[in-house]
Amino acid sequence: MKATVTPSSPRFQAVIAEIDGANAQDPRQDIVAGGSRPRELVYSERMSECLSRLYPEASEALQIAARAQHICRWQIPRDKYPLGRDGYNAWRASCRDHHAALTSAILHRHGYADSEVAQVVKIIRKEQLKRDPESQALENVVAVVFVDHYLDDFVATHKDYDEEKLADILRKTLRKMDPVGHAAALGLSLPEPTRRLIGLALK
Repeated sequence: MKATVTPSSPRFQAVIAEIDGANAQDPRQDIVAGGSRPRELVYSERMSECLSRLYPEASEALQIAARAQHICRWQIPRDKYPLGRDGYNAWRASCRDHHAALTSAILHRHGYADSEVAQVVKIIRKEQLKRDPESQALENVVAVVFVDHYLDDFVATHKDYDEEKLADILRKTLRKMDPVGHAAALGLSLPEPTRRLIGLALK
C-alpha cells in the first residue's frame, strides 16, 4: 500500500481541501476540545489520524478514501428510510453510492485518471472485504475510530440494551476486522466497561 504519488503533491492536497470544504458544510456540530465543529469534518480528520497510525505507508488512494468515507453523509438522512435491518442496509447502500459519486467528481476535477478514481471508489465501497488489503485496511480504521470516539456515546444512548445485546451489535462490527484491527482496538485507552464489552464481543 505504498503511495505512488506523494501526499504533498498539489493534486492530492487539492482533493483533501475539497473534501474538507464539503464536510465543513455539515450543519450538525460536535463539541471537540471545548469548541463546536462540523461533525463530518471531525470524523474525516479522525479517520486520517487513525489511518496514519495503523498504516503509515498507506497509498494515496487509501488516504483519500479514508478522508472521504463519510463525505456529506448528512445529505442522506437515516430517517428517510424504514426502521429495521432492511431499511438500515438500504440507507447504507445509498450512503456508499453518494460518497463514491461525490469523491469521483472531486478526483476527476483534479486530474486523476479513471483507473485511479476506480481504485478510490473500490476502497470507499469496501469491495472484496477480507480479500482486498486496502478495503480491509479501511474497514479496520472505520471500526477503530468508532470504538475510540463513538462507542461510549452509542452505549449511553441505548440504555435499554443489556450487555449481551450491545456485545452482539459490536460483534457484527468486529467480525469485519482482521487481527490488525482487533489489536488496534484493544490497544486503545478505553474505560474498563468498554474494554469488557469489546472482550465479550470478541469471544
